[in-house]
Amino acid sequence: MNELALYRHEVLGAYAPARPLYERALTIREKTLVPDHPLTAVSLHNLARLLQAQGDLATARPLCERALAICEKALGSDHPDTAHHLNNLALLLQGQGDLAAARPLFTRALAIREKALGFDHLLTAASLHNLAHLLRDQGDLAAARPLSERALAICEKTLGPDHPDTAHNLNNLANVLQAEGNLAGARPLHERALAIRERTLGPDHPATAASLHNLVCLFGDQGDFAAARPLLERSLAICEKALRPEHPDTLRVRNNLTSLPSDGRSCD
Repeated sequence: MNELALYRHEVLGAYAPARPLYERALTIREKTLVPDHPLTAVSLHNLARLLQAQGDLATARPLCERALAICEKALGSDHPDTAHHLNNLALLLQGQGDLAAARPLFTRALAIREKALGFDHLLTAASLHNLAHLLRDQGDLAAARPLSERALAICEKTLGPDHPDTAHNLNNLANVLQAEGNLAGARPLHERALAIRERTLGPDHPATAASLHNLVCLFGDQGDFAAARPLLERSLAICEKALRPEHPDTLRVRNNLTSLPSDGRSCD
């Protein structure tokens, strides 16, 4: 059940069909396993991630908190699975705008993974990426950039230059460079990330829409609105198809498209 839901959610980007599968898997595990079983935490985590992807952070948060509590109790505070749940709760808090609460969770998850898994592990790279993203949102670009560069180097070495996770880290580093005002340095990274996602995930995947939107924001910063418009229109079409019309990403892209002709600033 979880495997089918994961395929629909992660690979196809089909969020609506995945949700009842995740919910059914959680119900089965709660009925058949002892209370606070680690597999129940996995189902809570999977459902929470889907809800986050759909923009329903309020419903996802208690699931994340419960999954973390189960994991800490069953496996200990320094277990890699505990870091996984710390990471997910921190991402949710970041999505809610609570950066101060998210930062120590990201920092703790990174420390656990470096100690338990090593400095060059892919999960360490994921924690580096997440902490760098938060630091960028807080305006600490000097601290964010080396973390982004390290995460990208790990992914390229371990997964190769054309993997979707490499694209994810290319986007993050490009966003840091863009925030620093280095638009010339950011553009080829955004373009490479888009090409990877189109090739590996497909032209209609939400991650492809995110890469399109990132390029739009860069073109907006450069004042090239003629180049930005068709990409923004395509991004909106993907979001409206793959996500709910009221999803935060859909609303943001639609708002940026509406304001594009007169707004010379970068995207929201």
